[in-house]
Amino acid sequence: MFKKFLSLIAALIVVISLASCSNSSSTNDKKLKVAVSFNAMKELTYAIGKNKINIVTIIPNGTEPHDFDPKAKDIKTLYDSKIFIYSGLGMETWVDKTLKSVNNKDLISVEASNGVKAIKNSDASEIAEHGKYDPHSWLSLNDAKIESKNIRDALTKADPTNKKFYYDNYNEFCKKVDSLNQEYVDKFRTVKNKDFVTGHAAFAYLCRDYNLNQKSVENVFADGEPSTKQLADLTKYCKDNNVKTVFYEDMVSPKVSSTLAKEVNAKTQKIYTIESAEDGKDYLASMKTDLDEIYTSLK
Repeated sequence: MFKKFLSLIAALIVVISLASCSNSSSTNDKKLKVAVSFNAMKELTYAIGKNKINIVTIIPNGTEPHDFDPKAKDIKTLYDSKIFIYSGLGMETWVDKTLKSVNNKDLISVEASNGVKAIKNSDASEIAEHGKYDPHSWLSLNDAKIESKNIRDALTKADPTNKKFYYDNYNEFCKKVDSLNQEYVDKFRTVKNKDFVTGHAAFAYLCRDYNLNQKSVENVFADGEPSTKQLADLTKYCKDNNVKTVFYEDMVSPKVSSTLAKEVNAKTQKIYTIESAEDGKDYLASMKTDLDEIYTSLK
């Protein structure tokens, strides 16, 4: 009798568990399904959509977006989604071809950088391989507002009943962006040195916001180590300008940055490109860290 009682209890637990899972699945099914290309797009999209959306990130953390090649499961993700958000400007070279193979006529695809004043590449080999623009526009707070507006409009188009929710979140996000931006506009005005040294030339849009210059170990697409002459020139620059910090990014090998830092008696310091999720930081926290570390290195 006791064993039958235990069996009944166990069965009830299973039923309750299944019902819970069913309810959870039902809740997720009601959310707007949004596919995004990589982490920076996820951060901006979540800032606007929050708990009204279910985000799937196509490019896994730790994978360089420039080199990504979508798989069959990624096509399925896009087929099942209502919206697809990608950064553009050549960041995701696979998008056009992939979208043509997705049989989802209702999919709303959004190039988040649409409307950004793009920075042109100057290196002929980079242009031939990756296109004529630097794609890292989300690393500008000013341009992040443009990208998040495009995201807001796409969410509203797909889910007009929640328009006020998306607009309110966008306005709140922009207030935080403006506050952070103004803080560092004021701070960078106080420094005479405007040049910092980093591993990956990803910060041109950030530099444009604050009249800074990046001196980089690797190019815009982080796909080649510097020549002996380039490294010698960078070493001389660091010594002549008493550079005390050489930055590096998680998605790029820090080996050359570390070698340079040792040569000029400087420290290495991590900053974020936000291409991959790192250290539990959202978009604004990552940008705050970047700006603070760069400012500190220039004081």
